[in-house]
Amino acid sequence: MKPLPPMKALTYFDSAMRLRSFSLAAEELNVTPGAVSQQIRKLEDWLGVSLFIRQVRQIEPTPEGTSYWGRIQPALAQIINASQALRDSRSAGIWVTMPPSLAAKWFARRMSSFVSSHPTVALHLSTSTVMVDFAGEPVDLAIRYFDGIDPQLDAHLLFTDEARVYCTAAYAQQLDLQQPSDLARATLLHNTLHPHWDLWLARFSGLPAAQIATLPALHFDQSLMTIDAAKRGQGVVLTSSLLTEEEMAEGTLIEPFNQRLPLSKGFYLVHQRQAKLRPAVQAFKDWLIQQAAS
Repeated sequence: MKPLPPMKALTYFDSAMRLRSFSLAAEELNVTPGAVSQQIRKLEDWLGVSLFIRQVRQIEPTPEGTSYWGRIQPALAQIINASQALRDSRSAGIWVTMPPSLAAKWFARRMSSFVSSHPTVALHLSTSTVMVDFAGEPVDLAIRYFDGIDPQLDAHLLFTDEARVYCTAAYAQQLDLQQPSDLARATLLHNTLHPHWDLWLARFSGLPAAQIATLPALHFDQSLMTIDAAKRGQGVVLTSSLLTEEEMAEGTLIEPFNQRLPLSKGFYLVHQRQAKLRPAVQAFKDWLIQQAAS
């Protein structure tokens, strides 16, 4: 198989040729002009020719650039049209992704209300903690845990977050957990979504940093496993109230302290900026926002 040119760079080149401007191409692609220039330079290096004559605040296609674009532009348009047609054929389906912990602890108990009210819509759910690439993956919406700042995304805040301490009532009674400094007797359950024990203890417990560093601890890469360990009386977990709704309602976990650590991250509903959402997707987005508000 012959080596392929940098495919991403071809879309940047096509936009710059149509608009005759790196800046306008950047607006269309939701990137910076520097990113457009970098991708086109990458394509020029691969081709071994200059595609544009760069002047102050102006670009002009070279004869080679004009000729090359004339040959590839129909193929690019065909790819776009075929891809859009296939995507539109899936209009009865919604593809959404979210963190595993949120899917299991919050979304799963609410999902049936949407499905029952939209019986003709097929909902496809995947779980991941990786930021989705909407341009390269068949995903309509995503819920992501981050600061909400991404110029390429439309981000709607569903939930602000704060780190709270949870354990079983029996564990709190056994260790006589009356105030944060009593955690010197506890086992700390760490997880990668809320890795804030050091900060929480430094702010609220009054324990010296050297002592905090030596406290017994168990480390997990999943919030679900950490919460389950707390339910089994294996220690205290620092996590979001959003992920412990069921346990708090059932009484399997309690919040022994009132101290809560505000966090800069939250759960955001995101999709590609300026994307035209299909009716089913828009309905699901509206439903998610309503569920979060209630």
